[in-house]
Amino acid sequence: MHRRRRTALTVSAALLGAAPLLTACGSEGHPGTAAMVGGERIAVSSLQAQVKDVREAQNGSPQAEQLIQSTGRLPQAKLNSMILDRILERAAADAGVEVSPKDLQTARKDAEQQAGGAEPLQQLMLQQRGVAPDQIDQALREDVLVNKLAAALGADLGTPDGQAKIVQSLAGTSKVLGVEVNPRYGAWDDQKIQLTGSKTPWITQVTKQDQEPLSG
Repeated sequence: MHRRRRTALTVSAALLGAAPLLTACGSEGHPGTAAMVGGERIAVSSLQAQVKDVREAQNGSPQAEQLIQSTGRLPQAKLNSMILDRILERAAADAGVEVSPKDLQTARKDAEQQAGGAEPLQQLMLQQRGVAPDQIDQALREDVLVNKLAAALGADLGTPDGQAKIVQSLAGTSKVLGVEVNPRYGAWDDQKIQLTGSKTPWITQVTKQDQEPLSG
């Protein structure tokens, strides 16, 4: 993969996959609902299904104990990702950006080549992003959307200014949509585009990961 494309994918992975570790608070205000984004419901059952897939994949890994310990607040991290996914889809649509089947096929091929094969990619996504094998295509779709949205906005993801431009765009979309989160998982911060409770700002996570090449 060309260095320029690799950098872009690394940054977009950080934007969407560096899920914060959160402290759950309060009581369950919306039974059966984990969050509402733009009036659309994210069911607790859907969130639990994603968490279950990741836990099953982690349990099958030689590094099972380490992976599980490092993702102690996986439900919050997964919900963070699910909310971001909906915000990104709306922002991309507003910018006239879409992902074709060919785009996704290319992204998958490039990611597997970079990781050294399909199985190494599965392990890489599980270790670095908490993504189960059957969630990889969706994660890659998000990566492609981030890159295309950045291009549409004239934002260079390799620079702090470019990253800030993407965050600003998504923050605006988040405000327009309106995000409500079940108190048991925390609360949504439109400015940071993440659930409250994270000690590390989103942009810091992006910058740090971009300085380190992906490895298996």
